[in-house]
Amino acid sequence: MNGEFSPEEKDGFYKAVFSRRDVRSHFTSESIDERVLSRILNAAHHAPSVGFSQPWNFILIKDKQTRKKVKDSFDKERIRSSNLVEDPKRSKYLSLRLEGILGSALNVCVTYDPSKFGPFVIGRSSIPETGIYSVCCAIQNLWLAARAEDIGVGWVSILSNDDLKKHLEIPEHVVPVAYLCLGHVTGFAEKPDLETAGWLNRLALKDVVYYEKWNNNSDPSWQQIREMIISNLDYA
Repeated sequence: MNGEFSPEEKDGFYKAVFSRRDVRSHFTSESIDERVLSRILNAAHHAPSVGFSQPWNFILIKDKQTRKKVKDSFDKERIRSSNLVEDPKRSKYLSLRLEGILGSALNVCVTYDPSKFGPFVIGRSSIPETGIYSVCCAIQNLWLAARAEDIGVGWVSILSNDDLKKHLEIPEHVVPVAYLCLGHVTGFAEKPDLETAGWLNRLALKDVVYYEKWNNNSDPSWQQIREMIISNLDYA
């Protein structure tokens, strides 16, 4: 079959999926080869998008002064959000390393521009959020491509979008969706940092799959796949 993946290619894809991590630390000082960065960005640009609208843009940021301003925004937002929980969880939250803004080789801000190709986009009229969802698909493509290239990626979501718009001179109608830190790392953790830290545990696949209707987790017509899902809980 044309375009069929070989077993080795399939293994490579699943390796990228299961070993991808949200990297906050362990970045090295090594710069990212521009050919590698170009491949990663091209993979992101080939994500699916509603109505083929391709509503994303990628702002590449190396300037230390700009990144310091973004780091200041993170510090401010981290303190603000910590007030939403009480000790001991607040202290634990404040002890977690949640960004690599200054330590990574570069930062990338991924944005959503709803004005691309005009006001009418096929498929977006009923669910406007599909535009944002499309940008998230591009981010996931970027993340998996980076992992395949042994480049770490960390998504910094504890930020003010108003601050980002000001520091990066983003137009009012454009929405910052993700602020990413990219760089070589000393290694990829076996488990997500927040799982290792005991903040949250990974849910079992069987607990997030329903059959035919919401909250129906046992249906005779789906028995075989249900048993497979249960037996492969530790696959990842």
